[in-house]
Amino acid sequence: MHRNNQNSVLIVEDEPASLNLLASYFMAEDYVVYKASSSDKAEELFEENDIDIILMDIKIPGRSGLELTRDFRSRSNVGIILVSQKGEDIDKIVGLEIGADDYVTKPYNPRELTIRARNLIERVKRRINVEPEVFDMQKTIAFGRWRLHAAKRMLCDEFNSETRLTEGEFQLLSVLIQNKGEALNRDQLMNHMKHRDWYPTDRTIDVMIARVRKKLGDNRSNPKYISTAHGTGYIFIANILTQKNIIL
Repeated sequence: MHRNNQNSVLIVEDEPASLNLLASYFMAEDYVVYKASSSDKAEELFEENDIDIILMDIKIPGRSGLELTRDFRSRSNVGIILVSQKGEDIDKIVGLEIGADDYVTKPYNPRELTIRARNLIERVKRRINVEPEVFDMQKTIAFGRWRLHAAKRMLCDEFNSETRLTEGEFQLLSVLIQNKGEALNRDQLMNHMKHRDWYPTDRTIDVMIARVRKKLGDNRSNPKYISTAHGTGYIFIANILTQKNIIL
């Protein structure tokens, strides 16, 4: 349990010097600090304690930081900041897509790191209190040759062949569908997606759009579902039916 409403952080880092240095940053800010040097220890501490935020190196012994991110996100709204080496852009994008909220690159500025952590904790608390579900989880959304099963995060075509979506892909497609016919820029898309923060230098949205288009078999030059609004963002253009056969 937290003492005197202190925030808590779980630091997952396999290098002892880095682990202790990070712990010192957060202890100086009056956090309750839990330290793990492996995925097994991280899982143990996560299960046994009330954690507000996780600061996790992508490359750790046992399960990777990305695997843990996917697992923790499936069970909790805990804030997750990934730590990566310079140049690991693909890992950063995948991490954000599967549920991380933020990332930092080594070497990090301790002041910036603690500010990011504090701001993330505040956002997590707000979204727990006010964030609605993306869809009614019982709905099946139909468009073109596809049906989107919200509860399963699954696309199903006219032959009942199933295509699984990642959490990031599902949320991106959900936001586009809910705003059918409206051009949404990258900032707007990221702001509507759970567990995400948008940084102008990222190409996270463009990468996910390309993946969703590929799964839908959508032609970028002659789209049936997701159209590019040049200079603006993206638009969902297909007619949509819910399970109640109401056109959106």
